[in-house]
Amino acid sequence: MTLTFESRSPAETRRLGERLARLLRAGDVVLLQGELGAGKTCLAQGIGRGLRVREPVKSSSFVLVNEYHGRLHVYHADLFRLEDPAEVADLALEETARDGLLLVEWPDRAPGELPPEHLLVLFEMTGGRTRRISLTPRGERYEALVSELEASSAPRSTAHA
Repeated sequence: MTLTFESRSPAETRRLGERLARLLRAGDVVLLQGELGAGKTCLAQGIGRGLRVREPVKSSSFVLVNEYHGRLHVYHADLFRLEDPAEVADLALEETARDGLLLVEWPDRAPGELPPEHLLVLFEMTGGRTRRISLTPRGERYEALVSELEASSAPRSTAHA
């Protein structure tokens, strides 16, 4: 089942991240995929806010993994600059992030190198400021998470198999 939201602004995208953050727990993996400017970092910022991270969550151009502390320890990886998917294996993200949340922007840069069970969040630009944000669970934990998010969501979300 995929759960889809329409966001009309960066603020709405951040609010979705805050709602998602309430359901996240240590060991979770969230993959953020979409083109430049699609809203990946806005969602990550909302997740950070929802987890009570004090410093601003950002995508750094030259830092592959930023760490933040809140209700959960957050490992935020930005793989945009990676040239070789094998470089992700060298980062040992799954092992490093076991005690917290692993957020990965640009997961398509490392096919096969990320955990098979995860929540995939796909961003599609549908207008100047509007986005379609689709959450696709991979594994039982994430199916339950998406079901719980759907149950607590505003009417502008839709679910489809």
